Amino acid sequence: MHSRAYLLLQRDFYDLKENNYKGITARPVSEDMMEWEVEIEGLKNSVWQDLVFQLTIHFTSEYNYAPPVVKFITIPFHPNVDPHTGQPCIDFLDNPKKWNTNYTLSSILLALQVMLSNPVLENPVNLEAARILIKDESLYRTILKLFNRSLQMKDDSQELSKDPHKCIGPIKTTSFSDYYQTWSRVATSKATEYYRTPLLKDPNFIGQYYKWKKMDLQHHKEWNLK
Repeated sequence: MHSRAYLLLQRDFYDLKENNYKGITARPVSEDMMEWEVEIEGLKNSVWQDLVFQLTIHFTSEYNYAPPVVKFITIPFHPNVDPHTGQPCIDFLDNPKKWNTNYTLSSILLALQVMLSNPVLENPVNLEAARILIKDESLYRTILKLFNRSLQMKDDSQELSKDPHKCIGPIKTTSFSDYYQTWSRVATSKATEYYRTPLLKDPNFIGQYYKWKKMDLQHHKEWNLK
C-alpha cells in the first residue's frame, strides 16, 4: 500500500504533465517518488532567458504537511540562491510555518522559475550577486553568459532523459567555487584593471563581450533596481 505522500506526488506529477509548463521538466528518480530531478529554464525576456538549471527536490513522508528540500545542482550566481549549498531563498520552503498544504509540485517549480527571473534584492543570501546586479547590470549579464557557456561545455552529456520512467546516474553538483575564479576576475576588478586580467586578454572574449554589450544596450531593463 502506497503512502499518502506517494499518492499526492503521483497526483502532482500527473498535473505537471497535463499543464506542460514551458521551460520546466521534472521527474521522479526513486520508486517511492521522494527524490526528483528537475530542469528549469529562465523566463523569456529576462536576463535568465536561455539559461537552464538542474535541481534536486527531496520530499519526505510528511508531504504535503511539510515543504521539501530543494537544491540547485548548477548553482546560479543569483541574489536569492545560497552560493554554497545551492538552496533557493523562498519563504515557504525556508519556513515550515509559511508552508501551505495547498502548495503542489507545480507551485514549487513555478515559484522557482519566477524567482530566477525576478530576483529580490532585499536581504539577499548571495551578497556579491546582489551588489553587482545593483551596481552594474551589464556586468552581471556578462557573468551569467560566461557561466552559461561553461555549463554548456560541462553538462552536454548530463541532459535529463526525456523518458520520465528512466533513471539516470547521480549528477555532480556544480558548486559556486567551481566558477568563482572565472567571474571574480571580472566582477572584482576596476574598469582600469580589466585589461590586466588573463580572461580579458583573450581577443575572442573581447569581441564576444562587446557583442553582448551592444545587445544589452538594445534592450530595456527587466526590473527596477532602485
